[in-house]
Amino acid sequence: MTAGASGLPDIEALWRIEFPRLVAAATRITRDPDLAEHAAQDAFVAALEQWPAEGAPERPAAWLMTTAKRRAVDLVRQAVTRDAKYRQVAGHAGRGSENVSIDDIADGRIEDDLLRLVFLCCHPILGREARVALTLRLVGGLTTHEIARAQLVSSATAGQRIARAKRTLADAGIGFENPTRTERAERLPSVLEVVYLIFNEGYAATSGADWTRPDLAGEALRLGRMLAHLMPRMPEVHGLLALMEIQASRFHARDRPEGPVLLEDQNRMLWDRLLIRRGLRGLDRAVALGGGPYTAQAAIAACHARALTHEDTDWPEIARHYDDYVQRHPSPVAELNRGIAHWRAHGTAAARRVIEPLLQDPRMARYHLLYAVLADLDAADGHHRQATAHLRTAVSLTDSAADHAVLTGKLTALEARGGRGEAPRRPALKEAEHRPREETKGEARGGIGAKPQGGLA
Repeated sequence: MTAGASGLPDIEALWRIEFPRLVAAATRITRDPDLAEHAAQDAFVAALEQWPAEGAPERPAAWLMTTAKRRAVDLVRQAVTRDAKYRQVAGHAGRGSENVSIDDIADGRIEDDLLRLVFLCCHPILGREARVALTLRLVGGLTTHEIARAQLVSSATAGQRIARAKRTLADAGIGFENPTRTERAERLPSVLEVVYLIFNEGYAATSGADWTRPDLAGEALRLGRMLAHLMPRMPEVHGLLALMEIQASRFHARDRPEGPVLLEDQNRMLWDRLLIRRGLRGLDRAVALGGGPYTAQAAIAACHARALTHEDTDWPEIARHYDDYVQRHPSPVAELNRGIAHWRAHGTAAARRVIEPLLQDPRMARYHLLYAVLADLDAADGHHRQATAHLRTAVSLTDSAADHAVLTGKLTALEARGGRGEAPRRPALKEAEHRPREETKGEARGGIGAKPQGGLA
């Protein structure tokens, strides 16, 4: 665990990694996600108060878990009388799930607290947007502002969704139990969507100085692998896992001290070939089982993974994949990615026919990557004044420090040329990667949204 300047553990890093696990364990005790979140928060408050004075424990994560469980029991004691119900609930505090084997998971029981929490957050009593918001908060540990950006809504709306979702689950008395086989199948599409949202937040953070959040991406991969063991005959479980593994293979090549590295500039020797091989095997398995939208996206990602150099990328094939994808699963961000693929395969005129109509879509009105792509199209066609205007709009709309740095650099270079100079040799985006379907978030930030996966790289 990284230590701060004081020599104490990095609380922010601990929060990102441990907060979802604390909430999951506390929910098993309280049976109330709102109380569980308070217990997890109280554990971190206790750490901030005690560690500077008493010194950090040898195992900070274990200390936080124990403190959160004790606080959860205290909250239950405050909420109910000392009757048999309390004794039953409090008894759960000492029965952890640390020794669960993969065989137990494969048998069809969900013994992992975190995965069980995902299925609770995706309960059908909640609306789709509420499921996503609640899972991102409790499982992903995102702030309300980050969730708002992920769903293309205001922070107030995101906060209200989270509060209403927790209240709905508590009022309905929804238990923290293993869902039945039928219930798992019914909730699976929502669960997969949320897992991918969490992965995407890790792959390209919506805001802040960090370009990536490997802790979130790693948690999503872990959940995806557990789902694959739990539901081995479900094609889209394997399709999503394949997509995430192929995308995660690029982590080490996407960043360097001076900033993010765009896809075509990445050193492909740094790509994780083990993850690529696992992803390609998973893709074959998903296709054999019947496939679906995640499988289709994994096939697009595989086109990049198989190319030894950027110049070897089969853009006509990627464009064909996107043409088929948007026919079956239309969304504005999928259209944007389709336009990028057609640009690389067939030129700027083909791209404009796809991309420019997106300016009329209200879901894309504040989507900075649309304007970044339009700026590159303008510059490629020699319209440098328009390119500058579109880049300024893109810069003004992003909350991501990494995206802001890339876009500002492009804007500075364009302005330095005084409206003249070479056209860009590639789009600003990481080409042809996006998320599952869209809705409030277009299709980018995890299946409902508006940001091609990986943003600018």
